[in-house]
Amino acid sequence: MTSFLRSDRSRAVAIWLFAVAALVVAMVVVGGSTRLTGSGLSITQWKPIRGVVPPLNLQQWQAEFAGYKAIPQYQLLNRGMSLEQFKGIYWWEWTHRLLGRLLGVAFFVPFIVFAVRKMIPQRLTLRLAGIFVLGALQGVVGWWMVASGLSARVYVAPERLAIHLGLAFALLGALVWTALDAWAGWARQTLPSPWGGRALWLLALIYLQILLGALVAGNDAGLIYNDWPLFNGRLLPDAYAGSDLWGTLAHSQGAVQLHHRLVAYLLTGVALLMGAAAWRSRYLAAESKLLAAGVGLLVLVQASLGVATLMARVPIELGIAHQLTAALLLCLGTAFAWRVRRI
Repeated sequence: MTSFLRSDRSRAVAIWLFAVAALVVAMVVVGGSTRLTGSGLSITQWKPIRGVVPPLNLQQWQAEFAGYKAIPQYQLLNRGMSLEQFKGIYWWEWTHRLLGRLLGVAFFVPFIVFAVRKMIPQRLTLRLAGIFVLGALQGVVGWWMVASGLSARVYVAPERLAIHLGLAFALLGALVWTALDAWAGWARQTLPSPWGGRALWLLALIYLQILLGALVAGNDAGLIYNDWPLFNGRLLPDAYAGSDLWGTLAHSQGAVQLHHRLVAYLLTGVALLMGAAAWRSRYLAAESKLLAAGVGLLVLVQASLGVATLMARVPIELGIAHQLTAALLLCLGTAFAWRVRRI
């Protein structure tokens, strides 16, 4: 037992956190599927406890369907939908919410067990409490996002979708970083190096691109300008400006797609250059070099998936693959940023 646990590390805690991170990735994938199938507004009430039980008889199904019929999405887009069709979108959203509840249990219960058994490194206790708060906040923000589509809109507000997804990816990054800390313990040697800052800037750029992608998704901007590298044969989208600055940044389909493309080019260039520089560096460990190369290669895969998804008008399979790869890229970028700080 003494070789498995040290005062500053616990590999059991690390394995638990990696498992919770995997659940977050599953949440991201199911959440993306829920959005792509237009299912996110099918459950019109927030019942954190009672909502875990789905409708069990015809009367309960009809009550849920009646709630959906009262919102603009049904009235303007899905009028005439059958009960069986409604069940199809309901199950996506119910599964997404169920995973959220399971995620909370999967974090909270082992946290209490590990804390009681004094297996959590003391330096990580406060950080784990912060991660729990972030996870709880994610549930509240999820309902806040859904509520934006229940009265005056047929879909959720794009900026709320971006905040919801951004919190999920922030939670994922925090889990991976903390799991690595729990696995390895304190760094036994740290030297001044520019690579710590460089890797964090790369991670920030990955995160920014994910937020911009959420705005593209929230505005259904992947359904227009489906040629590449041009925009319907033009160098720039013809409909760029919104009603004001915020309307342009968050609600203009042309603008959000242009911004997502431009940052994709920047991220690809930066990741490839940094990967090449890291590979030639005399100061980085072999693991850091491999992680840097992995980030560069995965960015290329993600960019290719993005182009394919756009040109195919966002089929669900490619859309899910694009979102899953974004989650894996953030994990790899987090691991790289963590590793280079431990020369």
